[in-house]
Amino acid sequence: MDEWQDLTRLTGGRPLIVERVRLAGSEIAIEGAFRPPSLAALSAEDQVFVAAFVRSHGSIKEMERVFGVSYPTVKNRLNRISARLGFVVPSSGSGTGDVLDRLESGEISAAEATEALKNL
Repeated sequence: MDEWQDLTRLTGGRPLIVERVRLAGSEIAIEGAFRPPSLAALSAEDQVFVAAFVRSHGSIKEMERVFGVSYPTVKNRLNRISARLGFVVPSSGSGTGDVLDRLESGEISAAEATEALKNL
């Protein structure tokens, strides 16, 4: 990932097109216009954040511990990254996943989570 981070810094986060790809350990090269994966378009800091999130198996509680930030800070950053990737549009309402995340983080009790899930 270091090369992508270096490339991201060099380009200043501007979009880029890869025009030549060579297969590792081979003399085969392909030329054309290729867009890098969406994750590569993220800032180096956001790439590190995404990698940490995957390593923590999606545990917001672990992300709070690793980065020393609050639950809302982790959720806001995930929503911002998600919107940038274009996979899903973050919703402002509380869904099942949000209720379960809040329960996991200790923000609400099991009884409050049950009630919130009933009201969805």
